[in-house]
Amino acid sequence: MAIDGRGHMAALRPSTGQWMSAAFCVALVLVLAIRLSVPLHDQLGMALRATARWSFLWFWLASTGGALAALSGTKFQAIALRARDFGLAFAAAHLVHLGLVAFLLYRSTTPFPRFPLVLFSIGVFWVYLLAFLSFRPASLMLQPRTVSLIRSVGVEYITFIFLYDFVKDSLQDGAGQFFLYLPFLTLGFGGPLLRLAAAGKRTRV
Repeated sequence: MAIDGRGHMAALRPSTGQWMSAAFCVALVLVLAIRLSVPLHDQLGMALRATARWSFLWFWLASTGGALAALSGTKFQAIALRARDFGLAFAAAHLVHLGLVAFLLYRSTTPFPRFPLVLFSIGVFWVYLLAFLSFRPASLMLQPRTVSLIRSVGVEYITFIFLYDFVKDSLQDGAGQFFLYLPFLTLGFGGPLLRLAAAGKRTRV
């Protein structure tokens, strides 16, 4: 606990660096747990899926918190105020996933399909461009409307990449796999809808 400027007790809030460190470390723990408990031939694929899903949760919070707050008042304000922290936590957690992808490409004895590789590479560009622009000195190099447009395009492209991956994986191995991915599909499709509804409400106001 700490004393705030008005003499009240205030809970210590995690810093941006702590959010990033926690997200990154949990992703590493997931990889280690899979390494110790999963058969060798399934380890890399499962680790890729687990780290992608983990980083997606951070991305979803970062990209929809403002929309949830706009649509429901103060109920989700705490999430909206942490959007930058969650976004940088997503970028940090995703580094572990990128390391696994690099290992997959290094180990592969056959050429990786070009189309998904191009889509994935563009997505990586957007992830770390948005992370770069989340720092004030970087964002001040551009006009505010330009930064807002870049963020909107980047967020929707990253959403598309996640959905592409979720839909592709959910259609494999029958209905059981689809229901396993249903929560992620719901969040993935719900994000753009929430942002669109929030934009409409702001326009009306």
